[in-house]
Amino acid sequence: MKYALITGASTGLGKDFAHSLAKKGYTPILVARSADRLKSLASELKQKYGVEGVVIAEDLSLPNAAEKVYKAVKKLKINVNCLINNAGYGLNGEFHKNSFSEESKMIQLNVTTLAELCHLFLQDMVTSKEGFILNVASTAAFQPGPLMTNYYATKAYVLSLSEGLAEEVSDYGITVSCLCPGPTRTEFFERANMSGSKLVKSSFLAMNSQDVVEIGLKALFAKRVVKIPGFINFLLAESVRITPRIIIRKIAKSLNKVG
Repeated sequence: MKYALITGASTGLGKDFAHSLAKKGYTPILVARSADRLKSLASELKQKYGVEGVVIAEDLSLPNAAEKVYKAVKKLKINVNCLINNAGYGLNGEFHKNSFSEESKMIQLNVTTLAELCHLFLQDMVTSKEGFILNVASTAAFQPGPLMTNYYATKAYVLSLSEGLAEEVSDYGITVSCLCPGPTRTEFFERANMSGSKLVKSSFLAMNSQDVVEIGLKALFAKRVVKIPGFINFLLAESVRITPRIIIRKIAKSLNKVG
């Protein structure tokens, strides 16, 4: 039996990852804060695909959460074949005005917990000489992002970590990929207090969550290290290489501004 551990599984991309992987024959290990939502999803997956999903309710924005998840998996004597590090959130506003507690929790979730989960499960994958890890970053990873400065910085870390790990572990038969979506129709922007931003209003850029997930999984299993879904998103991300950074910063600030 193949197991896929998905963080942030209760909504958005995470929920769609669970459906797609169950359809591909994986038994999902669903990780998020809300036990009720996870149980509902597990029931849905069982009814639709006949798989008995595993529910682990854990707040991954808290220190040591990754270790708790890993220990829960080991206690069940499960071997994780595929790790989807999807959990994460953004925070809009001027950095010095935002609560640093919230900024710190975002770093813990987007960076520290993700890195620790990679560190823990990679050890098992190296032993078995097989495994897949997909880390969800963003097109934000390719540039600075005023008014979401810390979020953009966390995603740059995820991209850099993923590329480095991909090269380190390829000889062990392990694939590490980084998915860098642009604006996607999920609850992300509401949680980030960005519903009134130009970025959200530019609906032509937004992709459906399911499409992003399918593109990401296809890239992962094809052993692509970095994948940017959508041609326009790809062009915008690549344009950062040749555009003066002062212009990039000003455009990002304009798009992230609410109101």
